Amino acid sequence: MKTIYVKKTLIAGKKILVKDRGEINHIKNVFRMKENDKLRVIDGEKEYITIIKVIENKNMELEVKEEIKTNNKSEVKIDIALTMIKKDNMNLSIKKLTEIGIDKIIPLKTKRTVIKLDKKNPRWDKISIEALKQCQGVTLVEITDPKNINDLLLEEYDLVLVPYAKQKSFKLKEIKKEKYKKILYIIGPEGGFTEKEIEMLEKKGGILITLGERILRAETAAIVVGGYLINEFR
Repeated sequence: MKTIYVKKTLIAGKKILVKDRGEINHIKNVFRMKENDKLRVIDGEKEYITIIKVIENKNMELEVKEEIKTNNKSEVKIDIALTMIKKDNMNLSIKKLTEIGIDKIIPLKTKRTVIKLDKKNPRWDKISIEALKQCQGVTLVEITDPKNINDLLLEEYDLVLVPYAKQKSFKLKEIKKEKYKKILYIIGPEGGFTEKEIEMLEKKGGILITLGERILRAETAAIVVGGYLINEFR
């Protein structure tokens, strides 16, 4: 069943209004859907099965036939602080991190970060929503504005992991299987963290880990570590 995302403010009881022209065009002219066809709707928290009542060029009206109660709130929150990388690789990371179920993406500024942004790219949210629709997810991934590595609030987390190329021992599988509530992992730039950054992260409770002998690209490490943590701790 085709899926669209609608803001909660456009949902009123059994009626849902769709005003996104791009979404309407896709449903009408790409998928060739028409009145009385079924459509799955997500609002970032809930899931609805609807039928199309009205479909025009500038608006679409849906009728809710079923509201599906989903248990999409995990007991373990897993966030990533990902150093901002080149456009295509950052977009790929956001897409894949959404698909595997990461809760929050914190774009990170470090000493060796190549991309310098003070505000998040509006396209990142769009990429995440499209990925969420594709993988039949429900809960939106929170993407924050970029943060400096020194401003990360590590004390909010029960476990903070820092993959580091110079770390030759302590693998992911050696992490204690405890009941963590909030986990953060931090992925550095292609040139790696500076010694000063590593010292700061360790002082604040970060645990250095190795991902093996091979040096992984940032986007690869982000997905590999995230997938492992979700599989092991959820």
